[in-house]
Amino acid sequence: IHELIEASKLADEAGLDVFAVGESHQTHFTTQAHTVILGAIAQATKNIKIASSATVLSVSDPVRVYEDFATIDLISKGRAEIVAGRGSRIGAYSLLGYDVHDYEELFEEKLELLMKINDEKTVTWQGQFRAPLENATILPQPQNGHLPIWRAVGGPPASAIKAGYAGVPMMLTTLGGPAINFKASVDAYREAAQRSGFDPAALPIATTSLFYTAETSQDALREYYPHANAGMQALRGGGYPKQQFAQSTDTRDALMIGSPQQIIEKMLYQYELFGQQRFMAQIDFGGVPFDKIMKNIDLIATEILPAVKKYTAGK
Repeated sequence: IHELIEASKLADEAGLDVFAVGESHQTHFTTQAHTVILGAIAQATKNIKIASSATVLSVSDPVRVYEDFATIDLISKGRAEIVAGRGSRIGAYSLLGYDVHDYEELFEEKLELLMKINDEKTVTWQGQFRAPLENATILPQPQNGHLPIWRAVGGPPASAIKAGYAGVPMMLTTLGGPAINFKASVDAYREAAQRSGFDPAALPIATTSLFYTAETSQDALREYYPHANAGMQALRGGGYPKQQFAQSTDTRDALMIGSPQQIIEKMLYQYELFGQQRFMAQIDFGGVPFDKIMKNIDLIATEILPAVKKYTAGK
């Protein structure tokens, strides 16, 4: 936990834009109480935006989620963001007293309430999974009266379409394979937004993927494979096939693994493919040593980010 806070401080000092912490209630993770850690990061940093990645909204009370993040926003002087997701790992449902068979319905209802809280000063609402609200005032209010709220999306376009219809910014997880496979979700999101009366150009898209960089692509593959393999083994019960992993340095592959120059080429390729506004690098996975995490943050700040921002400036 202390290393996470130290990493956020380095990212802040290095001039990165966003630092995010996810929520998971299983072993192999340290951020079961992710909002508490984000509160510590809010106090420890000065400029960097602070986000969840993601808050498992389906097993949380939207009122408490909003209270927590509005408080983090006040501590950080207006830097907090919520990324709301369903959770790809379903263990939290039984742990926290929810039926996984309500997976879709729980999330849609709770996201609707969270957005309503964000948009209205007093809230009257009724749903299936939570007690109704009658002229409720949710406090505290965030610094600017409104929190950026993103919808986490993974897999086929169905969730992307829902995000587009609702006019909610989308964070799209791209966990492997050809990056072009995810273009259908991006296109479906923008088409749904337009059909629902929103301007797609005004709705930001973020993409996120496993990330590891080293001096050469061979170094990156060699150093990162044991962690990627261990992480997948722990999460899914099966490791990462070496042949598939070796393809991750290809410019067209969704995973961000390779030398800094290769990462730059991958990011620019995906930028031309998706036209997204943000990329989130998942640098802490499978037990990557802390010194390597800090080195990755440094390489992002000194070699990768300047080149990407130069290319995308004014576009």
